[in-house]
Amino acid sequence: MKVGDRHYHTIWLNEDGRSVDIIDQRWLPHEFRIETVRTVDGIAVAIRDMWVRGAPLIGVTAAYGVAIAMLDDASDAAIDTVWEKLHETRPTAINLRWALDEMRAFLRPMPIADRAEAAYLRAAEIAEEDVQLNRNIGMNGLAIIKEIAARKKPGEVVNILTHCNAGWLATVDYGTATAPIYLATEEGIAVHVYVDETRPRNQGAQLTAWELNNHGVPHTLIVDNAGGHLMQHGMVDMVIVGTDRTTANGDVCNKIGTYLKALAAKDNNVPFYVALPSPTIDWTVKDGVKEIPIEERSGDEVTFVQGRAADGKIAVVRISPEGTNAANPAFDVTPARLITGLITERGVAKASPEGLKALFPERT
Repeated sequence: MKVGDRHYHTIWLNEDGRSVDIIDQRWLPHEFRIETVRTVDGIAVAIRDMWVRGAPLIGVTAAYGVAIAMLDDASDAAIDTVWEKLHETRPTAINLRWALDEMRAFLRPMPIADRAEAAYLRAAEIAEEDVQLNRNIGMNGLAIIKEIAARKKPGEVVNILTHCNAGWLATVDYGTATAPIYLATEEGIAVHVYVDETRPRNQGAQLTAWELNNHGVPHTLIVDNAGGHLMQHGMVDMVIVGTDRTTANGDVCNKIGTYLKALAAKDNNVPFYVALPSPTIDWTVKDGVKEIPIEERSGDEVTFVQGRAADGKIAVVRISPEGTNAANPAFDVTPARLITGLITERGVAKASPEGLKALFPERT
């Protein structure tokens, strides 16, 4: 996608052929910073401290982390070590484990001397595969938006609500939930997006709004608790969110607050879709509520907020009393029964074992 008049991916190989450049998302929307990451420890910090975030992008970043590790030591033991180091950074997003497993399985059979070069090539392939997966998700979601638009009166827009950031900043390009929106905009379909601010880290307010603004998509920022009110008054035509892990039976784990949006959508007969590339499906898990580990992040993300102060400087300020403890579960699980459909790169599936297996028969 574009920032100003230049096209960017969220991660790319540095001109030195060893390091990777990333968009450091901690500073958005107020500053656009590119950081060069040169070490495995740097990759781990970038994932853990959310310089990069979003399940697909985390996976691609980890793949490059394995490649960087192979430059110093390409032994089997080194592969296992980097797998463990990066896997522990974010426990919920399944793409992280998928990418690490993919790299380990790819590298193990080949001679040690060939592993470093091959690792960089495979990491680049995973990045390009992510771009194509997301574009295909966009095309499949676009068909849904077209159907809704066809039922509208002339001049009416399709109102879409999204939660958190499942945009191109969460992937290599296009995004998951935003891909259909971007393609609809490019085709001239009138869309408008309600953007949940997504406390506590405000990925909607800071990232999704920044993306949509850059791409020229009409949007309105709302507080997290406004979504149900808008649905009650017929102001939302559909909900599209992303996911960090989807179970084999169609449960979806996504940013905290997604479950509440799904409940409101169900109560108001608003279609609720989840956009996901297949690496986000965890075929080993059937009950998302019981089996998916939910990351508990620092309470400081709840008690402090970051923004641009009146003097123009980026500042972090406390919004709660000193001594008040804060809980910060980063994700919740939306049961399959609340989901209208799963928008994948192969089509739209029912949120059920049968629905997923129909699109991915090789997983049976």
